[in-house]
Amino acid sequence: MRTIPAGRFTLEPQVAEHAQEMFRVLSDPAIYEFENAPPESEAWLHRRFELLESRGPADGSEDWLNWVVRLPSGQLAGYVQATVSREGWAYVAYELNSQYWRQGIGTTAVAAMLQELRAVYRVREFVAVLKGKNYRSRALLLSLGFQDGSAAQVERHRDEQDEIVMVLAQGTVEHAA
Repeated sequence: MRTIPAGRFTLEPQVAEHAQEMFRVLSDPAIYEFENAPPESEAWLHRRFELLESRGPADGSEDWLNWVVRLPSGQLAGYVQATVSREGWAYVAYELNSQYWRQGIGTTAVAAMLQELRAVYRVREFVAVLKGKNYRSRALLLSLGFQDGSAAQVERHRDEQDEIVMVLAQGTVEHAA
């Protein structure tokens, strides 16, 4: 895993030492309007990041790739992440503190990650699973060229009835930041 330039900021490989600053970033209640909850403690987040530093399960069945988004000011804004399968597809996700929404940071960071995943990890299809009412995330994904998944893709990837599946297949990553 390497650091990825992303416009005016960088994506740094996430490590346990990021936990203290990321705990503050991820404690923003606005992030959890549609799902999940803030990390329970800085110690819990540190342990989670330590686990993710392995970059995948012991059986080697997939890669866990996590980057923090570092702004020119030196502050962290959030993260982007991917779980890369051996079959050439990846789940993608991202989270930004709400003070950084609607500034093109998320779109630029996700686009840079998708390009890295294509070039270095040979990913041909990207899958995002999100709550259907999460209009902000849906808009970001649409701006990058994602489309609603087919019935078969929804069946394969959706865990809960209120989720939608969006997919971006081989081709050019759109960037509309």
